[in-house]
Amino acid sequence: MIRIMTARRLRALEEEATQAGQERDEAKAEAGTAADSAIRAELVVEELVKEIERLKAAKTELHSGLHAVIRTVTAERDEARAAVEAGRTEVEEARAQVLLDAEDRVALRALLRMAKKQAAAPARVSVLFEKGSIHSLHASREAAELTAEAEGVSREGWLSHGHGEGARPVLETGWSIRTYSLNHA
Repeated sequence: MIRIMTARRLRALEEEATQAGQERDEAKAEAGTAADSAIRAELVVEELVKEIERLKAAKTELHSGLHAVIRTVTAERDEARAAVEAGRTEVEEARAQVLLDAEDRVALRALLRMAKKQAAAPARVSVLFEKGSIHSLHASREAAELTAEAEGVSREGWLSHGHGEGARPVLETGWSIRTYSLNHA
């Protein structure tokens, strides 16, 4: 069937067709813009993926470098600790040596005092005689008796003598001790 259209209806259809064409052109333009945006977005995504890969590689390199630095610093720290411990040991040894030196000085002073006391001239001297000849000189009678005893003479049987007296002990021994006074004038 053929339908009769009025001019108004025809104009309305033409306007609708024109508007539909414009909407189509706008939709095409928007689709083109969207496609361009999608292509640009894809390029940006590709660039971002490349940047992420580069950053991952840099991160891996930094971690490797960081681990190397940590190992180096740890080794240096351990060496420093060992050096400090060695230094402490040396200081302790030096302190101990200083204390020993101080103790040695004290002991040496004491020995020096004793030597000075012993070096002071005795007021008396005891002379040990064997068969009338001088055997040895001693600071005390007891020291002379000990020397005679070391030579095999028994301590029993000694006679007590005064200063410079010439009396002899028991004649069988052949030993005698005489004490003499020393004048320091």
